[in-house]
Amino acid sequence: MPRFASIDIGTNSVLLLVADRQPDGRFVAVVERAEITRLGRGVDTHRVLSPDGMEATLATLVAFADEARSLGAEAIAVSATSAARDAKNGADFIAAAKARAGVTVEIIAGELEAQLSFAAVATDFAGEAAGPLLVVDIGGGSTEFIYGNDAGSVAFRHSFDVGAVRLTERFVRTDPLSADERGAIEAHLRDTFAALPPPPPNAMLVGVAGTVTTLFAVQHQMATYDAEQVHGGTLSRGELDALTDMLCALPLEARRALPGLQPKRADVIPAGALILREAVKALRMDACRVSDRGLRWGLLAHRFGSAPSSS
Repeated sequence: MPRFASIDIGTNSVLLLVADRQPDGRFVAVVERAEITRLGRGVDTHRVLSPDGMEATLATLVAFADEARSLGAEAIAVSATSAARDAKNGADFIAAAKARAGVTVEIIAGELEAQLSFAAVATDFAGEAAGPLLVVDIGGGSTEFIYGNDAGSVAFRHSFDVGAVRLTERFVRTDPLSADERGAIEAHLRDTFAALPPPPPNAMLVGVAGTVTTLFAVQHQMATYDAEQVHGGTLSRGELDALTDMLCALPLEARRALPGLQPKRADVIPAGALILREAVKALRMDACRVSDRGLRWGLLAHRFGSAPSSS
């Protein structure tokens, strides 16, 4: 069977997917990897990719591209999102990626990012939904909302410039967060999410990306991350409220020791939890389903298979 790879370069992390395309067009994973490299450190303030962030990301990109080729991938699709979109020197990063890893990085617009994330969710959750699907994709630099039906067509999509890294850098100065800092983040998110249209009746909310999967892993104290247990799980609003309160109150070193939480993500997880909590409140939902498959899966189908259509 033909084998392909996708690499998702986000503001906070880089994700690799190598998968075989089945005769029916579905993809079955061979290898999945993730590494936190913080490409977007400082971008919200300075609008440039830092040398440290670029170097860490490029080194990971080289390793992931080499692994994909060694596993027999016929082609590799690589996307970059919020940090690369916002940075003045995004073209320098693309050139370096081509020179060092031999891949072409496509900086995708927020609207396409939203569409591809929704396509991945629709593939896995459409059969479970009694009504429309709502997707929230929380990244390091931006958060995407997508409303669609169970057939995968998109009725609304929008990318907001609020992400776990961006809000941490913009608002957080103390450890742990002060009440004023938390209040400022919450007020900013309420104002931002006020632009969302009312969700359709009987909708299912699905959360995508590292913040959401991390919160589920912390809730279940997963010493070793288990994608099969995480994917398809549920976070109730009560669980999310308690998790957010706990993460905002704990100092950084205590967060780093929590089962289920990657130490490199500990500094930005309070802001990430606040984003998901405020999203759930804005959408008036009682719970959020959890997807371990996001943009990298949608990108793979978009480039090398058949993805659900959008309108």
